[in-house]
Amino acid sequence: MLFLILSIICSVTVGVLFKFSRKYNVSNTQIVASNYIFALILCYLFFSPDLNAIGTSAPWGIYITIGVLLPSIFLFLAASIKHMGIVKTDAAQRLSLFIPILAAWLLFKEDFNMLKVAALVVGFPALLLILAKRSQNTKNKWIYPAVVLLGFGVIDILFKQIALYTSLPYTTSLFVVFGIALLIMVGVVIYEVAISKVRLNIRNILFGGFVGIFNFGNILFYLKAHQAFVQNPSTVFAGMNMGVIIVGSLVGILIFKEKLTKMNFVGLFLALIAIILIVISQTI
Repeated sequence: MLFLILSIICSVTVGVLFKFSRKYNVSNTQIVASNYIFALILCYLFFSPDLNAIGTSAPWGIYITIGVLLPSIFLFLAASIKHMGIVKTDAAQRLSLFIPILAAWLLFKEDFNMLKVAALVVGFPALLLILAKRSQNTKNKWIYPAVVLLGFGVIDILFKQIALYTSLPYTTSLFVVFGIALLIMVGVVIYEVAISKVRLNIRNILFGGFVGIFNFGNILFYLKAHQAFVQNPSTVFAGMNMGVIIVGSLVGILIFKEKLTKMNFVGLFLALIAIILIVISQTI
């Protein structure tokens, strides 16, 4: 249970760091780029990826796609936290689990029981209620958490496809993906510095370092939680998603004084019900 709690804390802390960084004149692209430097180093130290096993048979198409999507969605995540807050962004990120469920049904023709149908029926209005704006100052800002939801859902599908390549350890694939994401973000930072004359700032690197540490910690502890609950993976799945929504909501409301409407609270409650229904549907 400790690993699961640590994973939840790390996940929420990433959002807190982006929220806190608003007080400073920071560059999100430099933060995200630095994040992957630290995440890549930690991945190499903790997972000892077998780089010699990577060859032409590796799923490079999926690697590259995820490597492009990860930093892109990370930037949308930062923008969503800035414009919509931690509560709504964390909820949208966790509700992204509906994307792979729909894909499993529509694309991969997996069985779809009534509990999953019920989860979707509850989940979609939950999302609408969570993202409902309270005033005109959030006009059109819903697009950020919406992209976060869609993006993380697609990334989840692609990571599941990578897991099917049993000839390569999952952690080795993760290292490759982080490497591709880093190369892309370094290219973006170089462009900004050379063309847009954006200055490199040590503050961005420090923020990126903390984001990278907690981002990797989220992955590390999540994998360890699955190892600890190997007979009950649904416990980890439910605990992680519900934990992030609950803890993220408490942090956003109590620490950052984010204002939520009654509709938003109803949406959060429905989101938790939807996750419970999904977990139950996977155990029957």
